[in-house]
Amino acid sequence: MEFRTSIKLDQQAHGLIDYNSDLFMIGSCFAQKMSYRLNYFQFRNLTNPFGILFHPVAIERVITRALNDEFFDETDCFEMNERWFSFEGHSYLNGRTARDLTERLNDKLKETKSQLESATHLVITLGTAWVYRHISTDTIVANCHKVPQKEFLKELLTVEEISESVDSIIKLIRLINKEIRVILTVSPVRHLKDGMIENSRSKAHLLAGVHQIVNQRDGIHYFPSYEIMMDDLRDYRFYEGDMLHPNSLAVQYIWDQFQKVWIDEKCYEVMEEVDKVSRGFAHKPFRADSQDYKDFLKKNKEHADKLKAEYPHFSFD
Repeated sequence: MEFRTSIKLDQQAHGLIDYNSDLFMIGSCFAQKMSYRLNYFQFRNLTNPFGILFHPVAIERVITRALNDEFFDETDCFEMNERWFSFEGHSYLNGRTARDLTERLNDKLKETKSQLESATHLVITLGTAWVYRHISTDTIVANCHKVPQKEFLKELLTVEEISESVDSIIKLIRLINKEIRVILTVSPVRHLKDGMIENSRSKAHLLAGVHQIVNQRDGIHYFPSYEIMMDDLRDYRFYEGDMLHPNSLAVQYIWDQFQKVWIDEKCYEVMEEVDKVSRGFAHKPFRADSQDYKDFLKKNKEHADKLKAEYPHFSFD
């Protein structure tokens, strides 16, 4: 007797990710979780250069800026608590002065454009359809930076607004990189600060909006991160203590499914070798000065050097 409903997933027939691939990942905090595993196995990727961006309008804005060379200036920044911020980026992107911040932001724009010009895969992870509109500028922000709530209006993006925004992102990128393959997904992280019902409405809008865009013949795919969490794992033991975020076991399971669908099987053997070398360097010996451990490190370094000779972008530092 089956006590769970698993989602049947098959490997993609075309456009698989291998060690020649170059990924650009953008979106919610769940994108960071997937990026960690790509980094661990030494796949080339750039993830969230502007920090976590939860909704499609924020993603569309930074992509548009990057590809159209619409650089930031000091009027795009504001000061709060002796630091400077931008409503278009995450709070980690801040500066001591407006000039410091604009330089950082513009460097991120250049990095984003460069990566998108050469990327083989674009992965967009959407977290919420709820957005905040800054009243005085009448613009939807990426992050409120703890500015008083009275300065914003809370809105729910419609299905049409979501699909139009995602479609605009893809079309804009394909003007400079027509071969890029797109993977869309909805984050399984629950945004219960919005409310239980509001979170369900938000995810429903994201799912409906995304599926208006998905077209495998045109290289636009959907990966069911949300459905794996909600309908396959479907248990609080797969959540962190906050009951909002998937725990490490759940993230690993979703990664395993992503690997099954999107990672070329020819990479599996190399991934095992990378894992072995990485665990070797992370090993904490009882006696670091012992000859056995020195011999082990030497052998592990030789193994790492052999991998780097074949895959120059590998780094075990």
